[in-house]
Amino acid sequence: MLIVFQSKAAADVLMFSKHALTIMQVIGRPYDSMPERGVITHDQLPDAIELIEQAIADAKHQDNEDGEAHDDEDVKVHPIAEPVSFRQRVWPLLTMLRASREKNVDVVWEPAPRW
Repeated sequence: MLIVFQSKAAADVLMFSKHALTIMQVIGRPYDSMPERGVITHDQLPDAIELIEQAIADAKHQDNEDGEAHDDEDVKVHPIAEPVSFRQRVWPLLTMLRASREKNVDVVWEPAPRW
């Protein structure tokens, strides 16, 4: 399912529910599956942003450790074949969360409308 995150402070962010679920788990929401609708209140934004930034730093550190072991390989992977990192996937939502914090507004999500 496609989820749309909305805020009065930023443009909508679309994301597959399985990727949104990972982000929700990072910010401390112990969902087994992504709820169709929900909210991150403006009071929860600072903690959510901090947890996401920490997860990005941890992932970057892990990528650096993994990358050092493969530096000697001559095999080049085409950029389209490389997986999307957590940092790349979460960046649009993190930008929305930061803008929402600045404007003191909530972030809500719901199923994306069908085209």
